[in-house]
Amino acid sequence: MKDFSKNIISDSITLKEALVCLNNVPLTLTLFILNEAKQLVGTLTDGDIRRGIINNISTDASVKLFMNAHFRYIEQDKFTIEDINKIKALNIQLLPVLDQEKRIIRIVDLHQKRSLLPVDAVIMAGGKGTRLRPLTLTTPKPLLKVAGKPIIEYNVDRLNDFGVHHLTISIKYLGQQLIDHFQDGADKGMKISYVEEDEPLGTIGALGLIEEFHNPYILVMNSDLLTNIDYEALFKAIKNKDGDMIVATTPYEVKIPYGVIETEGEEIKTLKEKPTYTYYSNAGIYIFKREHIDLIPKNGFFNATDLLETLIAKGKKVLHYPILGYWLDIGKPDDFEKAQQDIQHIKF
Repeated sequence: MKDFSKNIISDSITLKEALVCLNNVPLTLTLFILNEAKQLVGTLTDGDIRRGIINNISTDASVKLFMNAHFRYIEQDKFTIEDINKIKALNIQLLPVLDQEKRIIRIVDLHQKRSLLPVDAVIMAGGKGTRLRPLTLTTPKPLLKVAGKPIIEYNVDRLNDFGVHHLTISIKYLGQQLIDHFQDGADKGMKISYVEEDEPLGTIGALGLIEEFHNPYILVMNSDLLTNIDYEALFKAIKNKDGDMIVATTPYEVKIPYGVIETEGEEIKTLKEKPTYTYYSNAGIYIFKREHIDLIPKNGFFNATDLLETLIAKGKKVLHYPILGYWLDIGKPDDFEKAQQDIQHIKF
């Protein structure tokens, strides 16, 4: 993971000193300039330097005379997918994320991200994985490896690819192994924290243990999924339709080997010869508005389906999103073996 600390300089130095700093970041030729209060006041690129020299500004002059004070940035919790796409269209590589005081929270390399989603993510990883014993006797199921990589890490990396920065992992069974593996997420450029269930709290009850969320939407998923779902498309589906919650689904076809008669009373209305019916199954991935977190009880058993039913009862808009790519729930030995074969052909 890239370290952008060398890209940050003070506005008290000269351009000549800034050139030395710029020479140390050859792959990302942008410097971010902070004032004495650590606020971002400008950026500096080769183009800014050339324009200053053309205007006869000495290289011994303050870097403030060369910097671009009208730089692009976003504020945490105050950006949209459209904002990010407009910035990417300008071929801007490094994008600073600022707090309300205009201090840098982090710097995002847009060339390395598929998107930058305004969501906090929660991965549920506390299950015992009893159906996969003896593999899970000493290893939690999320850390079982598919092609040499833990199952959960495929999910963490994909969330990271879509710009998810704040991730909470809910742990219980052999949870310390997950903490030891990911630690605080710094190696991935993320902030990873953990909540531990004293007692099983259902598929979404652990969210009641989380003290703080940073974005207007929350994404929750199971840890034992292998999927290349497009998280930006999933997010756009709930955002564009102003949904309160969206459930990722997988199509399940039922083929009837006989002719099916559809009736109304004693009267036959239609005859369908060997029809196929498509139903949609819960894929274990959800996004909902942060404002609904209060519906989840503190330290109480609560399933994602309980939240879904509560929102429907309140007249809220609950949507579903069919996954068009690959999805596998690794719950049984056969699923685990299938994952080992399928991984060779999945495009992440």
